[in-house]
Amino acid sequence: MRSRSAVPPWMLAVAGMLSVQLGSALSLGVIDTIGPAGTAWLRLSLGGLVFLAIARPPLQTLRRLDIAVVLGLGVSTGLQTITFLAAIERIPLGTCVAIEFLGPLTVAALRSGSRRALVWPAVALVGVVLLTEPWQGEVDVLGVVFASLAAVGWAFYIVLTQRLGDRFSGLSGLSMTVPVAALTAAVVGVPQAIGHLSPDLLAATAGLALLLPVLPYALELLALRRMTHLAFGTLMALEPAIGVLLGLLVLSQRVTPVQAAGITLVVVAGAAAQRGGRRRPEPDTREPIQSQLDLLG
Repeated sequence: MRSRSAVPPWMLAVAGMLSVQLGSALSLGVIDTIGPAGTAWLRLSLGGLVFLAIARPPLQTLRRLDIAVVLGLGVSTGLQTITFLAAIERIPLGTCVAIEFLGPLTVAALRSGSRRALVWPAVALVGVVLLTEPWQGEVDVLGVVFASLAAVGWAFYIVLTQRLGDRFSGLSGLSMTVPVAALTAAVVGVPQAIGHLSPDLLAATAGLALLLPVLPYALELLALRRMTHLAFGTLMALEPAIGVLLGLLVLSQRVTPVQAAGITLVVVAGAAAQRGGRRRPEPDTREPIQSQLDLLG
């Protein structure tokens, strides 16, 4: 009989990233029907229902400071989801992921405590310029702005998830923050989606919710139990390249040699930034979580 460890943890991590990017690529069909905010609202709402079904929100143990973190994380997650989906509606998936990745990469560099580490976000920015090829005069400025806002949202997500991860374990944190994210997205998403909902659309969006966020979180949680945060964070640097690959295979989005060089710079910078980004040990005050993006610190 094969043991549970037969699947290497790095494969679980990569499978989680593939699920994220596949869910993003397949979201374009829903975006065409109910818009990016409507898609974000439905996907987060259905994902939130799944988390509520499998994990009880630890509301009775919330402290005043926890409430601020839960609300902040939920709102930033909702806004990040909307802006990311709005970006992939306008620019290629791989380019969008590379721009968004500037958020966690900058957080990792700042956490390193070394000025030299700040060179890696600059290297990644050069890669993003090569990806967008502004000299061609065809840059969708609004798409880049949305992706940049998603990068800011992801940076806040990392910091706040780590703080929440110091207090709560497993899926309990997500059972609180994803519903808040869904309510945040509902402000714009409900008016955008109203009148366009159908059983087929709901079924398609339920599948997307499993691809992102439900399945990736479960896979990443399993991976983190068997590998270091440093190794996991380094693997995450592959995410922009996976975005390019899924954009090519699913959406037929072509990549020029210059853009390939750009994505290579982003991946190298992301991996290098992890070297000094390890978080200093602190007293464990949790009701036990391993924040999935503690890994970038």
